[in-house]
Amino acid sequence: MSIFDIIAVLIFFSGVFIFINTFYLKLPSSIGLTLLAVILSFLVLIFGAFFPEFHLAEHVKKYDFAEVLYRFVLSVMLFAGALNVDFKKLGDQLVPVLVLSFLGVLISTFVIATLIYFTAGAMGIGLSFIASMVFGALISSTDPVAITKTIQRFKMSNELETKISGEALLNGGIAIVLALVLVNIYKEEAAVGSLNFTGAAWVFVRDLGGGLIAGLFFGWLGYSVLKYIDNDAVEVEVLVTLALVMSGSYIADLLSVSSMLVAVMTGLVLGNFGRSKDGENAVGSYVYRFWQLLEETLAAMLFVLIGFEMLVIPLRLDYFALGFFAVNIALFARWLSVFIPIRLMSMSRSFDDGTIPVLSWGALRGGLPVAVSLSLTNFPGQEIIVTMTYVVVVCSVLYQGLTLTKVMRVYNENHPMKWLD
Repeated sequence: MSIFDIIAVLIFFSGVFIFINTFYLKLPSSIGLTLLAVILSFLVLIFGAFFPEFHLAEHVKKYDFAEVLYRFVLSVMLFAGALNVDFKKLGDQLVPVLVLSFLGVLISTFVIATLIYFTAGAMGIGLSFIASMVFGALISSTDPVAITKTIQRFKMSNELETKISGEALLNGGIAIVLALVLVNIYKEEAAVGSLNFTGAAWVFVRDLGGGLIAGLFFGWLGYSVLKYIDNDAVEVEVLVTLALVMSGSYIADLLSVSSMLVAVMTGLVLGNFGRSKDGENAVGSYVYRFWQLLEETLAAMLFVLIGFEMLVIPLRLDYFALGFFAVNIALFARWLSVFIPIRLMSMSRSFDDGTIPVLSWGALRGGLPVAVSLSLTNFPGQEIIVTMTYVVVVCSVLYQGLTLTKVMRVYNENHPMKWLD
């Protein structure tokens, strides 16, 4: 069984699970897909125990998904997410969204990393602080597809809905970029033997600054090219954007800058200048639809992969115990990362009473943290990070996703809102 066979299996089960969920379970897609995939993984484990020669887990463990996840999945999803960010549409909610996204990710990352580091130490699990920081950053990423589809089931105030959807779109990119920059800092330290604060700061600035400049360049290049392409040439415009994402990732790695930030910035430039009056013909509407479809397709596959992750993670009780501690730590960090910025901004602007609980509990984790954790080849503590990520994401999707309606009903006590299902 080759890696393409594994990908074919993921696509097959994604289609089957979407059909079952759509016509029978009728749950939000992220919840339904994860639930079915987890059930299937348990059945595969049981089947493999009786028939070892047909154990799918043994085939899955043979292949390294790191290159596929890093080179294609992460770049595509981050670009697609950024392409959907319309700063003009955010209007007067732009500042709160930016503050919640940037400051929130930093607070969440530091809180999770610190608490996980000391919790792991108390349990006798060896986990470095840099590994804890990487986990804190990647698990701070929320899933925009899952969140957007969930909040669309409610009629909320325009301000709150804009904050939730806008923060979700930016949050994922910022958190993933931060996690991979931290990984690069570790790699640089491992290469030179030791890295002082100045050296770490240089790697940080080089990755982010270089990625920012390269991303702006690729965004401008793509915008300039698309302006001269007839909108009827659908395949040409789509191929141009695909070429931008793939070549941008490759060149960013050659320059030793953040390829994920390049993807994000390219998407932001095309997504906003392509919608402007001066560039209304630059990016056709079908380009946005194509990338949205591609993002949702990959998101569905990643939710199935979350379930299949049970087949590759080490079944160690202490790792799972730390993972369940991480669930509560991540929830607390998310609340704190929303509470602090909103309290600070409340001095100069007003917020709905339900903003903090809805933003905190509605932050569903998705496939991006899973993709990042599985791409951390030869990173110290990867098995622990993968296990904790699995536990946190599954609990987030199933527990938070299934109880979010109760939080919305509490919010509805003070705000007129209609349940749309």
